[in-house]
Amino acid sequence: MALRNLRYEGDEILRKKSREVPIVNDRVRMLMDDMLETMYEFDGVGLAAPQVGILKRVIVIDVEDGKVYKMANPKIINNSGEQSAQEGCLSVPEKKGVVSRPMKVTVEYTNENNEIEKLEAEGLFARAICHEIDHLNGVLFVDRVIEDANEE
Repeated sequence: MALRNLRYEGDEILRKKSREVPIVNDRVRMLMDDMLETMYEFDGVGLAAPQVGILKRVIVIDVEDGKVYKMANPKIINNSGEQSAQEGCLSVPEKKGVVSRPMKVTVEYTNENNEIEKLEAEGLFARAICHEIDHLNGVLFVDRVIEDANEE
């Protein structure tokens, strides 16, 4: 595994839409592992490939007691409820803000073994999935802020 360089707000790659991953092979698995190492180094709970300069639909998340999720081509297929909470982002380190997200999501994705999986997530886990999928579509959390938390 290797640390990757983070990209920060203002970097045009963060505003581009990522490409689908046709197959999860060794190269994609290495990217996932590198992304996890980078995420842990910077104390994050999720990271998307564009944040390390790669325009592929790949995210990694760890919000539940060390349970790690590595997802290629994640797609929210259902959502319900609503939650509003403060968010931050490794690519926008100086800002925080309150963002409204679904309370529950069902996501379909390809795992690191190239198998299609589906899972339900709620609370912080659902929030993290939505946040990271936004990155894959060129959207930053600051685009969704409903209340600026920097002035508190």
